Amino acid sequence: MTKALTKKTALVTGGSRGIGAAIAKRLVREGAAVAFTYANSKPRAEELVSDLQKDGGRALAIRADGADAAATRNAVVETVRTFGGIDILVNNAGIAVVQPIEDFPLEEFDRTFAVNVRAVFIASQEAARHMKDGGRIITIGSVNADRMPFSGGSVYAMSKAAVAGLTRGLARDLGPRGITVNCVQPGPVDTDMNPDEGEFADRLKRLMALPRYAHVDEIAGMVAYLAGPEAAFVTGACLTIDGGFAA
Repeated sequence: MTKALTKKTALVTGGSRGIGAAIAKRLVREGAAVAFTYANSKPRAEELVSDLQKDGGRALAIRADGADAAATRNAVVETVRTFGGIDILVNNAGIAVVQPIEDFPLEEFDRTFAVNVRAVFIASQEAARHMKDGGRIITIGSVNADRMPFSGGSVYAMSKAAVAGLTRGLARDLGPRGITVNCVQPGPVDTDMNPDEGEFADRLKRLMALPRYAHVDEIAGMVAYLAGPEAAFVTGACLTIDGGFAA
């Protein structure tokens, strides 16, 4: 059977672990060549490349801190240079700083917006310059853009609301070229940064219709759908996948 993303090239930012790594693996299984960025752990990135290359997959790891505008832009350029183009951009890299607003450091505010918002704009802008008609831009947002049920998350929520707005605007900008732009808004997901255990996790589960955290593969499945041909008429959407967290 022909895989849905055969002959496509994707770039996943923040792709060396967690949700990003799951997305990279899923896109490779669907037939895409996948580049991904990582900020720090080169050994982990190299291990993922090796895993993605099994059974003939094509993969590339690019070191790029999302707060570095030049590195973010270069990641797109390097993807195009290596694989001959870019069809799918997944803006996954992000950070979360939870702290009372009275004590929130300005430098942390600036870094949050540099990684969660500015990098999304830069990568999307550069990708749009190289994409052929019919490309895909997908950003990993958060259900916290719509619901923030605990204190200390105001800046994070603000950053994710910003990319939801950017998604809708870019859908209008790029629609004439057949490029779709969408945002995936997960609820709690079991990762090393937000494990499915402990007091904080138990508090969040009590807010959900399905009292469990999502698995990273469930998020990757929605991204794969948006990246594929069946989602050609879906654009400007912020799709929530949160187990009823915001219900």
